Amino acid sequence: MTEATATRIDVSALAAIAWLTGTAFLALMVLYVVGLDQGATSIFGSDTHIHEFVHDARHLLGFPCH
Repeated sequence: MTEATATRIDVSALAAIAWLTGTAFLALMVLYVVGLDQGATSIFGSDTHIHEFVHDARHLLGFPCH
């Protein structure tokens, strides 16, 4: 019978900070697209496709949009 051994994952503090920073940035960008992109104040110009795509998610999260 062979014995299974697990390999240890060593995550340095610098790698953890990089992952946490990237995750926080991505979360804030998703929050902007879903919650704050209104079309008139959009970083995408006057195109309302993003607003219409996330319209139901906005209401589910409690963001007013009209």
